[in-house]
Amino acid sequence: MKVTLLQTDIHWARPDENISEAARLIDTHPAADLYLLPEMWSTGFATNPVGIAQPETGNAALQWMRREAVRRKCAIGGSLAVQLADGSYRNRHYFVDGHTDRIYYYDKHHLFTYGHENEHYTPGQERIIVSYGGMRLLLLTCYDLRFPVWCRYSSTLAYDAIVVVANWPAARQGNWQVLTRVRALENQCYLIGVNRVGDDCFGHYAGGSCVIDAYGGTVAQCRKNEVEALTVSLDLHELQRRRQKFCVLEDRDEYAIL
Repeated sequence: MKVTLLQTDIHWARPDENISEAARLIDTHPAADLYLLPEMWSTGFATNPVGIAQPETGNAALQWMRREAVRRKCAIGGSLAVQLADGSYRNRHYFVDGHTDRIYYYDKHHLFTYGHENEHYTPGQERIIVSYGGMRLLLLTCYDLRFPVWCRYSSTLAYDAIVVVANWPAARQGNWQVLTRVRALENQCYLIGVNRVGDDCFGHYAGGSCVIDAYGGTVAQCRKNEVEALTVSLDLHELQRRRQKFCVLEDRDEYAIL
């Protein structure tokens, strides 16, 4: 499966400009099976969504994801700040399958309390795995990456790749480098991490979007501080071979989340 990481510089609260930039980058890599955008890619990381988040129904960015996925016969993923019909706000990681015209979503579970995200958004309580292109993909969003129990591979949470979309600041770029590799290594899976570049009122973002393999090795990584589209091929048979050869997952502990 060919996956294209779209490492964008997000224009604050300007969805139309961010949609145009995403479309431009996709056009530079037209043959991928899956395109992935960062966290809150259409607005920037709006911890206070009032006046910035759009209603889920009629959301321009989500409608664009759906149109493009159907037109290109691919899938497009990324998170958006949305307001639901009940008035609540969600940091919702969408996965739009253009082959079936179906929309999956995961609501960020670990809200970023340090940045007061928890004061406005409702956390999700379900872990979501999407089957696409013969692979099982676990959807995560940014801060979730710090919590290994939530995404631990198990008999009830079996997957082939973790997909994490992020607005991860340059001040903690070293943590991003470590955590993306550790999550892949401990779960013997691919990890696809898509981060943004540029600046907003909260700080600077250096990117570091990457694909990590089941041994914790870097398959590919976007350049630091640059807008970039990067396409990587994921090999399910090689992943299965590695899991069978070095059977770490068979010795894992079993537990329940309370």
